[in-house]
Amino acid sequence: MCSHRCFLILIFFLASSHSSVTSRILPKISTTTSTTLDVASSILKTKDTSSFRLNQQEEQSHYPSSSSFSLQLHSRASVRGTEHKDYKSLTLARLHRDSARVKSLTARLNLAINNIMHTTEQEEMEAPLISGTTQGSGEYFTRVGIGNPAREVYMVLDTGSDVNWLQCAPCAECYHQTGPIFEPSSSSSYTTLSCESPQCKALQASECRNATCLYQVSYGDGSFTVGDFATETFTIGSSSVDNVAVGCGHSNQGLFVGAAGLLGLGGGLLALPSQLDATSFSYCLVDRDSDSSSTVEFRSEIPPDAVVAPLLRNHQLDTFYYVGLAGISVGGEMLEIPASAFEMDESGGGGVIIDSGTAVTRLQTVVYDSLRDAFARGTSDLERAEAGVAMFDTCYDLSSKTTIEVPSVAFHFPGGNVLALPAKNYMIPVDSVGTFCLAFAPTASSLAIIGNVQQQGTRVGFDLANSLIGFSTNKC
Repeated sequence: MCSHRCFLILIFFLASSHSSVTSRILPKISTTTSTTLDVASSILKTKDTSSFRLNQQEEQSHYPSSSSFSLQLHSRASVRGTEHKDYKSLTLARLHRDSARVKSLTARLNLAINNIMHTTEQEEMEAPLISGTTQGSGEYFTRVGIGNPAREVYMVLDTGSDVNWLQCAPCAECYHQTGPIFEPSSSSSYTTLSCESPQCKALQASECRNATCLYQVSYGDGSFTVGDFATETFTIGSSSVDNVAVGCGHSNQGLFVGAAGLLGLGGGLLALPSQLDATSFSYCLVDRDSDSSSTVEFRSEIPPDAVVAPLLRNHQLDTFYYVGLAGISVGGEMLEIPASAFEMDESGGGGVIIDSGTAVTRLQTVVYDSLRDAFARGTSDLERAEAGVAMFDTCYDLSSKTTIEVPSVAFHFPGGNVLALPAKNYMIPVDSVGTFCLAFAPTASSLAIIGNVQQQGTRVGFDLANSLIGFSTNKC
């Protein structure tokens, strides 16, 4: 009798144990197959592009900050307004900037993989610079104090760059910016760096003149900035930080028109997180067509309820933040894509990066085709637009709709963690008359990029010490 009872207990125990283990290792596949898009609300935001202006009450973020290193983050349109006559021309300009941005990132990675360093002769660094297209989207600006006494300027935040720089007087060649050009002579804390300083030696391209360090940052489309490499006091939130290495650009062309310069949030030694000794930081990107603001937080922990993914690094280029992506689902069904499509190879090629400056997520062509085809099958009841728009080949005429249901799209990370995207983060208006497009694009490069359209409304946290990236929805 006991043996029979013990046998039954053993069977029950084994079954329970198997069930428990299985529940821990099974992927947390989302059962949601569709999500709602508020068409009317999206169209309303496009009606008057001239209304995108920064609300002077800048403290609009409701994110509870525990860090003294906190900066307000604004969309480009809210800071600069727009000179475009309508929303479609604004969209085309954004996509044009975005194409230049992606070209720049892939060019930099290819140079690193092939061990080609940027080198510059002194005569080249002295010459006024003339460039063609704009580098980078520069879609999100922050206001930071520079110098002593501090003077506030708007700077672009960029996770794809390491070197901080701003335009400085006297200008040999400078683009138009919002506010006056920075005057180094007016700051008591401005100090040029010597050629032997560790900051100068950390530059990818530098030159020595009169024992002082000159820097150059060049981008894949031919745009670049050149000037003196110096240290200066930065005022970030309620804190002042001395001796931050920053480029003082006297020749700048084709770069982030409207901003005074750039704050690099990349993974390199000269990037702002490294210079602040911050082992973590986070940002939340607000809607680009909104005048609301959010924050970038340094030394901020990833919330416990965040969707967490591995943070990976490239031994060839420490600037970019790579994320371990396991797959993508559309309409609740995983796309049939080999894991190798998202992996970095031994040479440093491939992989997936998170980038604040790229707008539209880029996927390898085979991955994009699979996603697009699955999405198209799930939207066969919607009226297709007559033609695509720029890089978008899957567009719809929703002019007669108020709300619609579209297939869900989600990123799947190792460990079964799933980040479901809101419909407005992948079905976006491209004009004011109801044309919406699927906001993903193919790339011939092996490098995939998760862009800021897909990140909007999500706080993205980087735990550099533990090599984790966290995604927290509705925590701006």
